[in-house]
Amino acid sequence: MADSQATRQALRVFLTGASSGIGMALARAYAQQGATLGLVARRAAELEALRASLPDAQRHRVYALDVTDHAALQAAADAFMAEFGGADVVIANAGISQGTLTEYREDLAAFERILAVNVIATFATFTPFVARMKALPEEARRRCRLVGIGSVAGIRGLPGAEAYSASKAAVISYCESLRVELRSSGIKVVTIAPGYIDTPMTQVNHYRMPFLMPVEKFAARALQSIAEGVSYRVIPWQMGVVAKLLRMLPNWLYDMAFARAPHKKRNL
Repeated sequence: MADSQATRQALRVFLTGASSGIGMALARAYAQQGATLGLVARRAAELEALRASLPDAQRHRVYALDVTDHAALQAAADAFMAEFGGADVVIANAGISQGTLTEYREDLAAFERILAVNVIATFATFTPFVARMKALPEEARRRCRLVGIGSVAGIRGLPGAEAYSASKAAVISYCESLRVELRSSGIKVVTIAPGYIDTPMTQVNHYRMPFLMPVEKFAARALQSIAEGVSYRVIPWQMGVVAKLLRMLPNWLYDMAFARAPHKKRNL
């Protein structure tokens, strides 16, 4: 009887971008807590390897797809909800980054791809779940979380990262709009803005990264923030202080300070 009750109370978590980096760390952390996971990423082999490494591997489901394929993403969400009766936590984590410069016309495709993955797919990830969550009894709704992964890079535009900064600023604003929209429902919309986290995405950077945090430590703090239902949190907190200070700088001073900042490499 106790086991049955624990199973009913286990979180059902649907997570995109699960095959590496922050997504993989979040998956491992939730699995350790006994959650049932729906894991989404493009690479089927990496997803299967991740699932096999998790506690109670047979409890979890994997969906190999590109989040810009909105029909496939909808089908995966529908399949997860049909099998497990819904979802408690939905994390739109899929994201890509590369340097882009407006002066190069060939960077337009990269700009479009970054916005499609980082912004449009966040909407497409949440869409299948909102109506189902709103139809739940009040107590169950208050357990629900829609989680967007922003970035400190979305707080002020970084040179050489035009597409990435724009995409993460859009995620932050979109999640804020959704949070206000869903306030009366009791569903929490949580925005997590990572600073520099030690993942494959940052390991290619050739410049100094202040307050670089191990991804496992980030995941633990993110899970706590999601459970608390905070509206917005920068992790690590030191980068949150930096971000607030940067936001306060007048444009002329910010421009002067960052005009020669190092650029993320373009994919040539």
